[in-house]
Amino acid sequence: MRFERAVDTGAPKSRDAIERIRFRRAVALMLMTLVLPGSAQLVAGRKDVGRTAMRIWFALVASVVLFIAISLMSHTFVIWFSTDTFMLGIVRFVLMGLAIGWAFLFVDAWRIGDPLALQQKQRLAMVGINGALCFAVAGSLLFASHVVTVQKDFLTAVFGNGKVTAAHDGRYNVLLLGGDSGADRWGMRTDSMTVASIDENTGRTILFGLPRNMLNFPFAKGSIMAQQFPDGYNCGSQCELNSLATWAGDHRPLFKGVRYPGVEATSEAIEGITGLKINYFAMVNLKGFQKMVDAVGGVTLNVRDRIPIGGIGAPISGYIQPGVRKLNGFDALWFARSRVAADDYSRMARQKCVMNAMLHQLSPQTVVLKFEKIANASKALISTNIPRSEIDHFVSLALKARSQPVRTVSFVPPLINTGHPDIAKIRSTVQNAIHPPKHVAGAGSTKSGTGKKSQGGVMTGGAYGSLHTGYAANQAANLGSAC
Repeated sequence: MRFERAVDTGAPKSRDAIERIRFRRAVALMLMTLVLPGSAQLVAGRKDVGRTAMRIWFALVASVVLFIAISLMSHTFVIWFSTDTFMLGIVRFVLMGLAIGWAFLFVDAWRIGDPLALQQKQRLAMVGINGALCFAVAGSLLFASHVVTVQKDFLTAVFGNGKVTAAHDGRYNVLLLGGDSGADRWGMRTDSMTVASIDENTGRTILFGLPRNMLNFPFAKGSIMAQQFPDGYNCGSQCELNSLATWAGDHRPLFKGVRYPGVEATSEAIEGITGLKINYFAMVNLKGFQKMVDAVGGVTLNVRDRIPIGGIGAPISGYIQPGVRKLNGFDALWFARSRVAADDYSRMARQKCVMNAMLHQLSPQTVVLKFEKIANASKALISTNIPRSEIDHFVSLALKARSQPVRTVSFVPPLINTGHPDIAKIRSTVQNAIHPPKHVAGAGSTKSGTGKKSQGGVMTGGAYGSLHTGYAANQAANLGSAC
């Protein structure tokens, strides 16, 4: 090779010295490939291969620099890029191609180094170096491609290509349903029903909680359920709000062209009760919730009273002890669901505290570091009709919401008689929460939002307050202060 001839034209050298030079040359070619792919081939005389590889490399470096520059100027661009399945597909194939091409260059650099001319121990060292570099570089790129594939599969599995709906009165209203079943088998009664009303610009969020045992309520005008119950859902104790999913499942022919009859029936009821127009829904499988909490490494909650694990048809198997604790998925689920020493409304208050904790504790750093576990858990956690094209917008709103207090309004006693709800009062309460009068705007120190002090220390089922006085987390201007 040209490099060797230049060495041999000098003063005579011993065989060992020449072999050491050859070995250093071979190692240098490998390191050149690591630092600047294609440079080893260019130096060794394979100019076509070297130039092609270096052009590709410089194009990729320029693309990365441009991406970083745009990302620094626009976080929205990063969110869009990381949630667009087409772009993720391109990135996936680029990473795979880069891994294969770089591995080829390492093997070619090893060949150019003429390993057969080296001593046996030097050949073995070269094989080890080549293998380590190939494994480290190509393996890292293939792993990155795998992570991108997980992200793409997650987005495809959870989000569809549903109809995009515009904000209503400047807000997106997302119906959150919690139960033990998924979208295609939603026949069980829901544990929780909450409307997350999100400001389309600021992300500021209000949680409107509806009790599962509400009776005698109307449906949205012109809806399927309004046609069946023109005088409202007032057929006695069997017609509770959380029974609608089961009713709709038993009357599927009425919901022609509707993919999720149970969700549709529940949405029509909540629209009729609150006067809000629902944009999208998200059904949370509570067993999937347990996996999600484990995936993110637990959730920190202020357990204000010991919470029974089990009960209601099964023996109590233990307790979650009081204190500020980082709960695993199993304990967090029981914190949200236990009702042995509580009523439904105190349980609703605890569930709001879990929502608030997840919103503020699930940081972007945690998502990056534990992405694959979170993605796999999310597939079992959520069923939703939020279109994939809207994900970037909702992620941006969620990031904005993390820096702001969450307000909660729950239509439970003493504010509302759930057996005979005052619908006009509910609707006016919704509007006052969305458009508060100027003299109480930002009333973060209102009685309902001050937590322990506002409740005089009364504790019921792990939530401050009582059935008679109401629970702090159910009616809070700042949910964090009530938890």
